[in-house]
Amino acid sequence: MRALKIVFWILYRVWFYILMAIPIIVMFPFLFISILSEKWYPFFFVMARIWAKFILFGMGFRTKVEFEQKPKEGESYMFVANHTSMADIMLMLSCIENPFVFVGKKELSKIPLFGFFYKRTCILVDRSSSKSRMQVFERAQNRLNQGLSICIFPEGGVPDESVFLDSFKDGAFRLAVEHEIPIVPMTFYDNKKLFSYTFFSGRPGLMRVKVHRFFETKNQEPEYKKTVKEAVRNVILNELQNDLK
Repeated sequence: MRALKIVFWILYRVWFYILMAIPIIVMFPFLFISILSEKWYPFFFVMARIWAKFILFGMGFRTKVEFEQKPKEGESYMFVANHTSMADIMLMLSCIENPFVFVGKKELSKIPLFGFFYKRTCILVDRSSSKSRMQVFERAQNRLNQGLSICIFPEGGVPDESVFLDSFKDGAFRLAVEHEIPIVPMTFYDNKKLFSYTFFSGRPGLMRVKVHRFFETKNQEPEYKKTVKEAVRNVILNELQNDLK
């Protein structure tokens, strides 16, 4: 029985990467054209959402999104969520319609095909370089000026499997306070158990998302970033803990 599970998990992981590649290959000319100018990013975002939904469907993941408050069309936000899975990117793209740009680690740019577009459309950060972290703020400013939103997983990466919810980094909250955009906390309940970074694991199932009430940042002092950081983390932490009851 264990041997059958291992075979399934191997095939399931390989299938995930095949699904990542198929829509990129099919849409490559359109994707390539859409990244030639930053002004065309909203068109790229539409295709990215198609790519994400294709993968989730192909993996047997169904999605259910609950909104306590819904983002308004044409407004900029800071989207933040707990980070537990390779599928988090796809789930975020699937459930948010407002065009946003990911701030993510540069290592993902090494993934074939995916990495080609990732490094040209996302804001990459080398967390070991203070210069790179400063450049994130400059690039985020440009994107916000274009009317886009930003998405950051504030744990700074995927924590160890034993960590329920890691501490949050300041970056997302500093950006939101400085640019006076609402912070949108989001809870991903099921991604760790359905498709974590542990290779021999994973199965189809329902991925639930809750979009919580926004935290406003207008007319706040810079020090507010630490207060709101803890408040947002507590919202997500309490939601995850309540789901276990």
